[in-house]
Amino acid sequence: MRHFSFHTLLLAICCATAPVASYAESKVESQLSSGKALAFSQQKGNCLACHLIAGGESPGNIGPPLISMKLRYPDKQVLRLRIWNAAQFSPNTPMPPFGKHHILTESEIDDVVEFVWSL
Repeated sequence: MRHFSFHTLLLAICCATAPVASYAESKVESQLSSGKALAFSQQKGNCLACHLIAGGESPGNIGPPLISMKLRYPDKQVLRLRIWNAAQFSPNTPMPPFGKHHILTESEIDDVVEFVWSL
């Protein structure tokens, strides 16, 4: 039976988990960047047509400003459901059903959710 010192074991654990954390952080950064591009794109998300978003130019005022989103949506999944099909919460909403009508792919919706939730 092989015996390891506490420091050797600790070093092994840290080295084994570092790439996982780095990969997760990298994925979130990529989603934030992609989500912002989609939200600001007039051809895809076009969130600025209706919402005020920090850093966006010429925002609309049909929808609420996208601020303090983590406070408004502590459960990120509820935000995703709203973006996927807002009509399930408000039948007369002017917001397009981005998922239901395949305006955005599931991956694009995930990216937009990550970006909007970060606001």
